[in-house]
Amino acid sequence: MVSSKLPTSRRSIIATMTDLAKEHNAIDLALSVSDLPSPEQLVELMHKYVSEGYNNYAPMEGIEPLRRVIVDRIKQLHNKEYNPNTEITITAGSTQAMATTISAMIKEGEEVLLFEPVSESYISAIELNGGRPVYVNLKKPDFHIDWDEVKKLMNAKTRMIIINNPQNPTGRVMNEEDINQLKRLTNGTRIVILANEIFEHIVFDEEKHRSMSSVPELAERSMVVSSFGPVYKISGWGIAYVVGPEKLMSEFRKIQQFQGYSVNTPGQYALAEFLEEDNKYEEIADFYQGRRNYFNRLMSESNFEVIPATGTYYEILDYSNISDETDVEFAMRLVKEYGVSVLPLSAFRHEKTKSRMLRICFARNNDVLEEAAKRLCAVPVLDPAR
Repeated sequence: MVSSKLPTSRRSIIATMTDLAKEHNAIDLALSVSDLPSPEQLVELMHKYVSEGYNNYAPMEGIEPLRRVIVDRIKQLHNKEYNPNTEITITAGSTQAMATTISAMIKEGEEVLLFEPVSESYISAIELNGGRPVYVNLKKPDFHIDWDEVKKLMNAKTRMIIINNPQNPTGRVMNEEDINQLKRLTNGTRIVILANEIFEHIVFDEEKHRSMSSVPELAERSMVVSSFGPVYKISGWGIAYVVGPEKLMSEFRKIQQFQGYSVNTPGQYALAEFLEEDNKYEEIADFYQGRRNYFNRLMSESNFEVIPATGTYYEILDYSNISDETDVEFAMRLVKEYGVSVLPLSAFRHEKTKSRMLRICFARNNDVLEEAAKRLCAVPVLDPAR
């Protein structure tokens, strides 16, 4: 009776791998979950505002104290001043913020450039709005952007470029050359940049996160999405935000009032009060860099090639030296035979490739990482002649 609007959509491979992990009592490095505890003070504030009755609808744009504290932080971090009344909206998570921005900006037949591997949620939002996703493959071994390829793919139909920085699943952080190229290619165009920056505070090895907000030429055409979920382990609260120039934000809010409207009221008040004092971003980055370094040392004797992340709490394992199985076949065998669940990189690609790569989440306690590495180090090369 219903003709599917997303006929190629399938159940998330993340959900499939999580179910397999439970079935086989495996260590789950596929799921995007951190073992870092939520700040006790923030949890107490949430309880306080629930108990005091802050449980009615919040304003569509978000509560004023939270909007103000966020724009103050952006000014401090990126030297960019947003109007708290007209240039920021609190959203029900980053996925909703991305989807609503796409709905507001993309019309039938317009094209959106995506850097692949990429979240399939972006693709679905583009297609639901009649847009056409155009894919740019990140180049191995470091997953860099080939800007000459980007230039060749741009045309009069290009309406949006989606940036994920730091990038999930590869953990790559954009450099100064990337920013300069993006400025050059979008100058004088009507292209909107949609930037997912939810891991902006989780950057390693003295790398610098370059927000679209920090570059005037890009800020004027960018909708920047971020969240405190990864930093404070509160992704389940469903609170993120988007900032951008008023001319774009006004269009976003036209859709927001019907797609999301009110967002977690007590959580907003708790975050607003907590953020007035907390500013421990460096400690968070150091914590995750320590987990990455520890896991990578544990994996040094394995048959996998680890491609170290420079941001996020994900990184890539290349198993090309181990097996010719597809990444889905190999990932499922790891669960069943070795008790470790990982995510095939094909979950982030629109069509099959021969790449032999897996994504793991290293935001786990040391004892979990130790046991996972022990099991992965036991995976032999199937063909001894390799």
